[in-house]
Amino acid sequence: MTAQNGKDLLIKLDLNGSGQFETIAGLRATRISFNAETVDVTSLESEGGWRELLSGAGVKSASISGSGVFRDEATDERARQIFFDGEMPEFQVIIPDFGVVEGRFQITTVEYAGSHNGEATYELSLASAGALTFLAL
Repeated sequence: MTAQNGKDLLIKLDLNGSGQFETIAGLRATRISFNAETVDVTSLESEGGWRELLSGAGVKSASISGSGVFRDEATDERARQIFFDGEMPEFQVIIPDFGVVEGRFQITTVEYAGSHNGEATYELSLASAGALTFLAL
């Protein structure tokens, strides 16, 4: 795999439940993290005292974060609505030369900032809220 442009890592949002995804505008930095908790089943019989883990067990989760500047009224408004209404709509994350992750996420954090001689910025954090699908590119 060759080096990829960071701007190609996209977070997309289903604006109205129709399955039509639109990139959240103005993002400058994005990150997705996948996690899987372990279930320790080590016992006195574990070979050499080494830890043993239960295969396929534990909670899987994903988190997304992004930060940027205000660029598009529709996606800004929809993200605010999702947060304040406690909705968990479908999102897509496009990972260049890797694949597309899709599923329900809850916006857990919305932060707004600005300095008097700079642009207004925002940050979003999302947490997975169900099973995710992955489609390789």
